[in-house]
Amino acid sequence: MQKIEEIYWLRAYGCVAVFLFHWLDHINQRVDNVATDLMRIPLVLGTPVFLFISVFVFAVRYDQQVPPGFLLQRVKYVMLPYVVYGSIYSTAQWWQLAGSENAVGFWENAKVYFLYAEWHGYFLIIAMQFYAAYWAYTRWRLWRYHPVPWLVAACWVSMAYWGLAYAFEIEPPGYLLWVAPLGWVYLFFLALVLVRYYPLTPSATLVERPVWLQLLSQPRWLFLFVGVIVLATFEHWLVFSSKEVWVIPFFVLFTLALMRGLKGRRAPGWVRYINAYSFGIYLAHPMFFTLTDTFVGVTTLPLVVYAVLLIVVGSVGSILLNKAANTTTMGAMLLGKRLKV
Repeated sequence: MQKIEEIYWLRAYGCVAVFLFHWLDHINQRVDNVATDLMRIPLVLGTPVFLFISVFVFAVRYDQQVPPGFLLQRVKYVMLPYVVYGSIYSTAQWWQLAGSENAVGFWENAKVYFLYAEWHGYFLIIAMQFYAAYWAYTRWRLWRYHPVPWLVAACWVSMAYWGLAYAFEIEPPGYLLWVAPLGWVYLFFLALVLVRYYPLTPSATLVERPVWLQLLSQPRWLFLFVGVIVLATFEHWLVFSSKEVWVIPFFVLFTLALMRGLKGRRAPGWVRYINAYSFGIYLAHPMFFTLTDTFVGVTTLPLVVYAVLLIVVGSVGSILLNKAANTTTMGAMLLGKRLKV
């Protein structure tokens, strides 16, 4: 498959965004103000980036026909880590709560993690649904239909889904509200639209893209939208999560501008290095954040030292664990495969 440099940049951004979003969760134990809210604005895009890439890459690689065993391979390298890391985080929480007022049964706690997806690995369930959707998309030759109208409809559906769910206070167990595909379906069709107009051959140019796509790809619209978000932040109008109505137009504008601005710009070594270990970092970093809090404490060190320590332990620990896991094929399947970049 042709190397698409923009995806390297985008994947690195998504990985760092998710990492720092959870890092801020720990920092907020000591300081929580407008400044930390402003820091979260670019970080809410982390999970959507991962899901967008999961469709975009396969749409470029396989186009109109996926290979035999496509879904089985995805189950091996996506759902096995879900089970393994889910077991680790579930057992750790059960052990931590044992003997306290909030103690829970082992299997009851495991049910919350595995069936209700109440941990940060919920995005793997969404990704698996996208893989199944792409298999159906090629199986039934749905590529015959233009994806742009579907993208417009999908954006409205996703915004309505999150808006109505919060307005009517719909709260199913765990993260079941989050793993339902309706809230993320816009990412699936955005990927299909950008692949359709992506210049994969030297003869293809940006001019071939429709006028609306060229217009929205201009950074000024992204900057204008960010300005509105910043003003809303100072007024305390926003909730900072990837599962919010305002994130949908934000992500669309961000992705269009980035794919346009970084076209053909070769990703440096450090970006590719983050790419290689991104999946392992996604999955493992909260474990190392928690270990830091457990053995060092939340308030023991000065805030700056504590913040830096979390970053160092979280990143280095995740990368070393992923390196060790990838010394064997089975380890890669269980703890997250390292990407070949």
